[in-house]
Amino acid sequence: MTNKLAIITGFLGGVRNRYMVYQDDRNLAEKIRMAAEVENISGLEVCYPADFEDKDQLLKLLSHYQLEVSAVNFRSRRTGKWLRGSFSSQKAHERKEVVEDLKAAMALAVELACRRITTCPLNEGHDYPFEINYGQALDFFEETVSEAASAYPDVKLCIEYKMNDPRARCLLGNAGETLAFCQRIGLPNVGVTLDFGHAIQAGERPAQSAVMLARAERLFYVHLNDNDKFWDWDMIPGAYNFWEFIEFFYYLEKLGYNDWFAYDVTPKEIDTVGNFEVVTSNTLKLMEIASRLDPERMDELWVKRDPSKSVKYLYSML
Repeated sequence: MTNKLAIITGFLGGVRNRYMVYQDDRNLAEKIRMAAEVENISGLEVCYPADFEDKDQLLKLLSHYQLEVSAVNFRSRRTGKWLRGSFSSQKAHERKEVVEDLKAAMALAVELACRRITTCPLNEGHDYPFEINYGQALDFFEETVSEAASAYPDVKLCIEYKMNDPRARCLLGNAGETLAFCQRIGLPNVGVTLDFGHAIQAGERPAQSAVMLARAERLFYVHLNDNDKFWDWDMIPGAYNFWEFIEFFYYLEKLGYNDWFAYDVTPKEIDTVGNFEVVTSNTLKLMEIASRLDPERMDELWVKRDPSKSVKYLYSML
């Protein structure tokens, strides 16, 4: 399994929530310099449009620090516009705007040689019962994504699902909904970003979600973080869901996933570089523990389906 590890640039900048500011904003040069200081990090997931205000500077910084680009993160929610969704907006001009903007981001993904867009459509959703026409919203959503994806068939468009935030319920809240969405579109370059923490928050077993998506050839990309199952806290991998991570990495190896892992982990008031040092070392340790499991032995245990034997075997690996 690959150990290509990247950080989403947005998690190297300012840190704040509704109540307080933990860390001040940083400029692009500061964020990329910090990423280069983190051991085992070889790439960045760059955010559009924020990181492209000066594209030449971005390219120079990536070259200087010898960092690759794992994906372009397309932000479909913007302050001051698209307040009730962009892809699924009832306003035709807003849907047109987001399609053209997404096409521009896809062109940049080609230029950066990553040929991957990941987008988390957080503001496509609703807060109250009877607030939206679900069928119409999904129709608009499918139409806009299809139009952009068709324009760049050699660029993977990865949809990252999440149950809620900022909407009380997002339109694509779990792996099944997102897979159904991709299958309705029917384009080979439209697939899923599996965010481990979002899967946990949605009540999923991430390994099971990975298998389902891979069977449909829609497991395009992976984000790593952890949480307590109640909220998407973007914590250090393995801090809460240790065995779920072991199972996840075991299955990714079994599935032949050999692509990037990108981190969205929030350091809050902790030193950002130091926090990501633990993030990467934990990831590699979890991968190493997963690699200790013997596939033949696991096959035997799956046939028997006796938890007393499987749990005993798993703990013998520690």
